[in-house]
Amino acid sequence: MSRNAEVAALLEAIATALELEPGNLFRVRAYQEAARSVGFLGEDIGEMHRQGRLLEIRGVGQSIAAKIAEFLDTGRSSYLERICKGFPPAVLQLTRVPGLGPRRAKLLFEKLGIMTLSDLREAAEAHRICGLRGMGERTEEQIRKELARLTRRSRRHPLCLAWPLADRISAQLRASPGVIAAEAAGSIRRRQEDVGDVDILVASDDPAGVREAVMLLPTARDLLAAGATKISFLTAEDIQVDVRVVPTRSWGAALQYFTGSKAHNIALRERAIKLGYKLSEYGVFDADSGEWAGGLDEAEVYHLLGLDWIPPELRENRGEIEAAEAGSLPRLLAEEDVRGDLHVHSKYSDGEDTLAAMAEAARERGYRYMAITDHSAGLGIAQGLTPEKARRQWEEILALNRRLAPFRILRGVELEIRASGQLDLAPDILAGFEYATASLHLGTRMSAERLTGRMVAALASPWFRGLNHPTGRLLGRRPAYDFDLGAVLAAARAHGKTLEINGAGDRLDLGDRAARQARDLGVKLSLGSDAHSVGGLDGMRLAVAIARRAWCRAEDVINTRDVADLVAASSDILGP
Repeated sequence: MSRNAEVAALLEAIATALELEPGNLFRVRAYQEAARSVGFLGEDIGEMHRQGRLLEIRGVGQSIAAKIAEFLDTGRSSYLERICKGFPPAVLQLTRVPGLGPRRAKLLFEKLGIMTLSDLREAAEAHRICGLRGMGERTEEQIRKELARLTRRSRRHPLCLAWPLADRISAQLRASPGVIAAEAAGSIRRRQEDVGDVDILVASDDPAGVREAVMLLPTARDLLAAGATKISFLTAEDIQVDVRVVPTRSWGAALQYFTGSKAHNIALRERAIKLGYKLSEYGVFDADSGEWAGGLDEAEVYHLLGLDWIPPELRENRGEIEAAEAGSLPRLLAEEDVRGDLHVHSKYSDGEDTLAAMAEAARERGYRYMAITDHSAGLGIAQGLTPEKARRQWEEILALNRRLAPFRILRGVELEIRASGQLDLAPDILAGFEYATASLHLGTRMSAERLTGRMVAALASPWFRGLNHPTGRLLGRRPAYDFDLGAVLAAARAHGKTLEINGAGDRLDLGDRAARQARDLGVKLSLGSDAHSVGGLDGMRLAVAIARRAWCRAEDVINTRDVADLVAASSDILGP
């Protein structure tokens, strides 16, 4: 088993401990650089040690290699123990709290026996810290404040919040003098459903100027760190933003390095080694001569490794490298491929805006059509469509379609699936809808067997086209329903039904793994913003992002069809 993460953590701990004494800046940075290299190493460091190859790791010289070797052989580091000077190295975790450096962490341990963040919180709440020299009431209050914020920062943030934030910051930095490029990296660029810190990468040969620009950002509330090439700050929502500055020559290599998942990057580094290269955030280098081979842009990095450029959303080591080598990566769905939104609500149920306002906003976005899918009356809280209410809505749709042509509103509905698997409107009214969908909102705590049977029974109905937000999850609040996804996918395929990728920020349901499973089985997908207001139409961008992570092409998604084709295709929506 790889021990890379353990060794990287050891080197980080040594770097932190070295800060206890002045004059160690060079050594601190050396250990930090070595820790980063080990963290993204393309092979098992234990195996490299057995082969006598530790010195091949970027930033690892004889001294650091000896300390790594001791740790790998014995499980301990006599050097770390010595520089900690009588206190457990675990105490260094206290330095995660802004304002608590290694010296203060040592003081807290020696005077109060504080070793963990939990110990620190208890001491602060009991007002035991303010009695220490140099740590009065203001310091104690600040520690309580930073501990609370650290807890919030440790939480994952939804993509719907982090993505726009990253876009704003990147755009503001691109407008700064000396900035050649600025772009979000990390999990945001891969469009993961939730993210930790927001990573922004900047290409500039003037890092000092970028540092000044970051400090002037309106979103930067509290500065956490301002090093030579990395600036970290908190936003008003306590989201940590890390801005990294790289030389222009290294832009492509750095963007690749700081975007790919750890598994993807490790696989690339293993490939680079086999091809006689070393790959890092600084570029691609010849392994023998150390000569720089490339790294100006991402395509160049992948090309040097014998690969097609891989879209960021796919960089999870789920077969994308093999596909890039074979030239078989899919042409992923793009936002401009989507011709209409197939899940929209209005004031006819629980929406905030009128049908006309929703339609006009959809048309302004360039859509050719929109399915209005207000809830049926079975979901009582939504005060949705009764047969009489549906007919009134159809009359309004007819008038709006005349006025907004060639844009078209489809007569739709979001039906509630009853406990029996039946739908909550009768066939005589169902026959009047052009695009009926179905969902589960109520009674979902039944056994997995019963819930699966309920969904499978519903999918056999000829009266609706697809299942909305199939797993029912709410990110950070409610897990997916307990049911057999495989059985539901099989039923959807058998009956020609679609499954939805729902773009509501707290849903993103189906998720990327389930959506890819559906796609691979030949089940067509629909995309819906689930907008309950004009602003909610933005959810389509999120739905497209999840579809791209699921390797979806335009032909895998029914929203890419012309409206006539979409309406005409009754149950035969799986294609040839």
